[in-house]
Amino acid sequence: MTLHTIRTSIRRFAKDEEGLTIVEYAVAGGLITVLVAAAFVLLGGAVDTKIRALCQVVNSNVAC
Repeated sequence: MTLHTIRTSIRRFAKDEEGLTIVEYAVAGGLITVLVAAAFVLLGGAVDTKIRALCQVVNSNVAC
């Protein structure tokens, strides 16, 4: 490869935005995953309490 070919390849790579969109999707997917995990952690206790209360009502106040 000549120096000119290397420069051309580097310029083409720097101008290519397709790789950037893949990174953006990866970051967005990671953020969504973190938000869903945080929602499970924050709401987990409240949901568990509601399910246990519903279970006791259905089972005539027998602990579940």
